[in-house]
Amino acid sequence: MPEESTPDTRCGYIAIVGKPNVGKSTLVNRILGQKLNITSRKPQTTRHQLLGIKTTPGCQFLYVDTPGIHGHEGRAMNRYMNRSALAVLQDVDVAVLVLERLEYDEDDARVVEFVSRSPGRQIVVINKVDQVEPKERLLPHLAMLSSKLPEAEFVPLSALKGDNVEVLEEIAERALPQGPFYFPDDQITDRSERFLVAEIIREKMMRQLSAELPYALTVQIEAFRTEGQLTRVEAVVLVERDSQKAILIGKGGQRLKRIGSQAREDIERLLDRKVMLRTWVRVKTNWSDDERALKSLGFGEDP
Repeated sequence: MPEESTPDTRCGYIAIVGKPNVGKSTLVNRILGQKLNITSRKPQTTRHQLLGIKTTPGCQFLYVDTPGIHGHEGRAMNRYMNRSALAVLQDVDVAVLVLERLEYDEDDARVVEFVSRSPGRQIVVINKVDQVEPKERLLPHLAMLSSKLPEAEFVPLSALKGDNVEVLEEIAERALPQGPFYFPDDQITDRSERFLVAEIIREKMMRQLSAELPYALTVQIEAFRTEGQLTRVEAVVLVERDSQKAILIGKGGQRLKRIGSQAREDIERLLDRKVMLRTWVRVKTNWSDDERALKSLGFGEDP
């Protein structure tokens, strides 16, 4: 029998990990060249694994954006996010650890420990280096990190500005195994439009609301119907207390209307069609600290 030829393409999974709010989702969006993952300045914006697919003529990169890993596991939601992020590291070809500038705390150290045990190629990204002057200040920091991850390659970059991001992509490509593509060339994620729409709505709420409230809400899509060039979306926002519901709705319903208007604009860009969005707010007491409630809301079902 003739020998099977080795594919001249590469394809593999690349986990993007780090503590909350270091720029993981911004980095994935920059690499993909479009906004796929929601972002905000608040920690724990990302709650689910989200696959971003970038295909070039010779390579298909499967970037897995993960929730921020942190040491505070008091609530069921926090435990879920940690499990989701850490599980990815055991089965990827490349583990990309994202750190912020010269910062290094207990949460960073915890992620370093997990990355050190990942079987994939290890890459350490130092994000926001455009804010470090002079650049020589990076040298002792890199030396310290190198002692903890001696097999890793290091890439200082700015995810927001795009500086040096192509270097990360080049290193990742070399680390991916030869093989056929897993997804069609034009596919950018494995997530459904319903999931992405819910995330857009949640992003607008996180950007609008005070520090604590965003972590007490989640968004469910109850109806998603396309009729010609119009898509009708009905979304329910769950909060944990009546007082949170009042804050989210705002005086005369103005805050919820403003959030809905901003979300609709982004959803129309995503779907490339007109959207009619209707949003309600309901109270589900203590949902974020209830394992059964989380499961019923779709947490723990990451692809």
